[in-house]
Amino acid sequence: MTNEAIDGMKFLETRGVGALADKMGIEFQEFTIDRTVATMPVAGNTQPAMLLHGGAYVVLGESLGSMAANLFAGPNKLAVGIDINATHTASATEGYVTAVCTPIHLGRSLTVHEIVITNEAGKRCSTVRITNLIKDAK
Repeated sequence: MTNEAIDGMKFLETRGVGALADKMGIEFQEFTIDRTVATMPVAGNTQPAMLLHGGAYVVLGESLGSMAANLFAGPNKLAVGIDINATHTASATEGYVTAVCTPIHLGRSLTVHEIVITNEAGKRCSTVRITNLIKDAK
């Protein structure tokens, strides 16, 4: 199922990242089956207390984990999220956050990815884990 020959950035150009990721300013820096990296601005994604919204961390994590799962799934397959959780351990208040997504499990029907999100000082702010189901594309 794994196809390392697929160019991840070309895959993103062809498929797109989705309207929500675009609105939130998520930008992919690196995209392979083994590692995906993206950034997101804090500005425009805050809660009333001017901290990065917890839901924004989850959107960032799901965007990376789902796209990585779809890259792994290959042609004629679709990876869809079936479980996601996040633990927030610090806050970002300015600048950008960086998310690094790595696979925990890459199977025939399920993938599990961990996404570590840090602020500009390198402090871990959130850890997201997503499980995706791989199914035939319709």
